[in-house]
Amino acid sequence: MRRLFIILGFIASILAVILSVTPLSKIAYIPALFALVFGLAAFYFSRQKQYPKKSIQLIFLLTIISLILTTYKAIFSVAEVGDLETLEQKEKESEEKAIQELDELNIEDIETNDPDEMPNFNGDNSDQ
Repeated sequence: MRRLFIILGFIASILAVILSVTPLSKIAYIPALFALVFGLAAFYFSRQKQYPKKSIQLIFLLTIISLILTTYKAIFSVAEVGDLETLEQKEKESEEKAIQELDELNIEDIETNDPDEMPNFNGDNSDQ
């Protein structure tokens, strides 16, 4: 039982460390909580029979590191809003560019009244 909790604690603590350094750092609290629970359970079982506790200490160390990183990112990361004027200017430029590209297309050149000459957009390769 002790080994099971140690393995689950390692998996949860490593997952918490990995999630704490990614942009999904707010999710790292969940595996960190599981790692603490599994570490406490393993500590309880190893204390009953006087087993070594180095692996359990490593689980707690990894969990504490992930909690520190996650808390640091939550406190000091600020969502920055860019300069709205440049954003609006880029939006207008892209809109003007799209209008120019549409004006350059000559849709009148593609005049077909015969339905047999129309391209098939249904995905069928069979002729009707």
